[in-house]
Order: sequence, then structure tokens, then C-alpha cells
Amino acid sequence: MTKIEEFKSFVKQNPILINYVQKGEMTWQKFYEIYDLYGEDENIWHSYKESPTPQKSISNNSKLTLNDLIGMAKNIDVDKVQDGITSLQKAISLFGDLFIKDNKTKENNYEPRPIYRKFDD
Repeated sequence: MTKIEEFKSFVKQNPILINYVQKGEMTWQKFYEIYDLYGEDENIWHSYKESPTPQKSISNNSKLTLNDLIGMAKNIDVDKVQDGITSLQKAISLFGDLFIKDNKTKENNYEPRPIYRKFDD
């Protein structure tokens, strides 16, 4: 078993470590470095195992507080949002151009026959 596989099984045995990574307090790289240096049975892991940080879950019944909204806003990547908006604008303009050109060609091709003429024989 490689060191990485041992680390993965260690994390599966201690799922509390996942909360630290999800909240941004630690990274997997830092945890792996600690695991590589100290192993599983050292006192270094007691601080992470004994004091679990309470995990907030947002359910349908709970109310969002201002702090929750600010926390969510901090996690938004503005560049990705801007890229999404830009691509959406391009798609809308493409569809708009297709429909506008289609309508203009239909209008330009049709020439009504004068009322006083019967046929062009």
C-alpha cells in the first residue's frame, strides 16, 4: 500500500478532516504533509479530531442570516460569472441575428402585385 493510499484510508477513518478542508481552514496538501511527517498516531491529530468545528447546513426550514449571505458572496468567482454572462450575451445575439436576418429576407423578397394588373403575360 502506498503512502497516498494509506492517507486516503486515514481520512476515511477520520471524516472530521473533510470539514476543515471544505471550510478552507486547511488544505489536503497540508494534511498530507503532516501525515507524511508524523504518521497516524501522533499528538498532532488530536487537535483536529477533538475539536470538531460545527458544520452549518442550510435546510429549507432554516433562515439565512446576513453572515451566511456574505459568506456565500465571498465564495463567488466574479471572473467566472462574467465569462458566463458574456457567453450568454453572445448566444442571445447570435439567435437574434439569425431571426432578424430571416425576417428581413422574407420581407425583401416579397413584392406585392399591383392591384390594377391581372397577370404579367
